[in-house]
Amino acid sequence: MAPDSLPPGHPDTSGAMPMGHPGMGGSLPRLAWKLPAGWQEAPPGEMRAASFRVPGKDGKQADVGVVPLPGLVGHDLENVNRWRGTVGLPAAKEEDLAKLSEPVDIAGQPAQLYDQDGEDAAGDKTRILAATLRREDVAWFFKMTGPDQLVAQQKPAFVEFLKSVSFSAPMAQAALPPSHPPIDSGAMPPAMAAPSSEPASPKPDWQVPPGWQETSGGQFLLAKFVISGDANSQAAVNVSRSAGMGGGVLANVNRWRGQLGLAPWTETDLDQQCQTLDIAGTRATVVDMTGADPRTSQPARLVAAIIPQADQTWFYKLMGNTDIVAKQKETFIKFVQSAKYQ
Repeated sequence: MAPDSLPPGHPDTSGAMPMGHPGMGGSLPRLAWKLPAGWQEAPPGEMRAASFRVPGKDGKQADVGVVPLPGLVGHDLENVNRWRGTVGLPAAKEEDLAKLSEPVDIAGQPAQLYDQDGEDAAGDKTRILAATLRREDVAWFFKMTGPDQLVAQQKPAFVEFLKSVSFSAPMAQAALPPSHPPIDSGAMPPAMAAPSSEPASPKPDWQVPPGWQETSGGQFLLAKFVISGDANSQAAVNVSRSAGMGGGVLANVNRWRGQLGLAPWTETDLDQQCQTLDIAGTRATVVDMTGADPRTSQPARLVAAIIPQADQTWFYKLMGNTDIVAKQKETFIKFVQSAKYQ
C-alpha cells in the first residue's frame, strides 16, 4: 500500500483494519483485504470500517466504502431501493431481486452483488455496485459508487476485492494473555481508541436539552439521544467523530440523503443548499433535508452539523419525525453550539 494513500498518522495497516477506529467498539472482527491496483485508501469516515478512492480519467474517481451494521440491518429490498433511488431508478419489487442480483464470494462466503446504473441529480451517468454479507449478527455493506464507465471498468477488481476480504478475531480479544480477565464486548481498550497521532478524546462538555433521553449509542456512536413526540413519534440525535475530514462533507451529506431516499448532491448543490455557522471557533457546515423513512415510507427530516476540530471531525445528526425535527431544530443547534471540546 502506498504510504501517501494513508491518512496522516495512520499506522501501516498492510491491508488490515481493526474494527476499533474512533466511534467504534473493539468487539467487531478485524478486517483484512488485498488492495487492487490503483486503489487508494482514504480516511474511513463516519460509520465506515474502510474507505477507498479509485481514480479515473479527467480527475473523476469512484468511492468504495465498507460499513458494518450490527443487527443484520434492513432487508435486501429496502437497501436495493435506496441504492436505486440514488441513481434515479424506480423502486423494485420483491420478485425482481433475483433478476437484479448476481452471486459473489466475500471472505469465502456466498453473498449477493447488485449492479445499478442510472443518473445522479446533475444528470451524469452513475453506477453503484453493492454487495451485502450477513455474518454473526452483523450486516456488512461493500459499495462502489462513481461515474458509470469507471465503475463498470472496475467491477472485476471490485469482485476480486470482495473475494480477498478476510475476518479475524477482534484485536481487543486477540491481544489478551490467557490469564487476562475478559473485556466487556462494548468497551474499547485504550490502545485501540485511536491511531497513535490522534489521542483519545472524551465526550465534549455540553448542555443536554430537557426532554432528550440519552440511550446507548452502540458500537458506532459516541452519544445518542431519543426525543419522543405525539402518537409514539420519535426523532434521534446521533453524535460521532472521525479522524481527519471523515471522508469529506459531500460524501457524508450524500450518505444522509440516501437514508432519506433523496438523490445525491453535487459540490454546487452543497454550496447552494448548506449553511455555515461559527461553532466552537470554527466554520461548521449545517444541512437541513426532508425525505422519507425507507422503512415506513413516512416523511422524515434530517438536520446535521459537521464540525472540524483539530485533526478530527465531529458529526451531529437530528433525524426523524418531521414535526419533532421542526420543533427541535433550534434546540439542536444550541446543543451543538454548547459543546466544549477538550
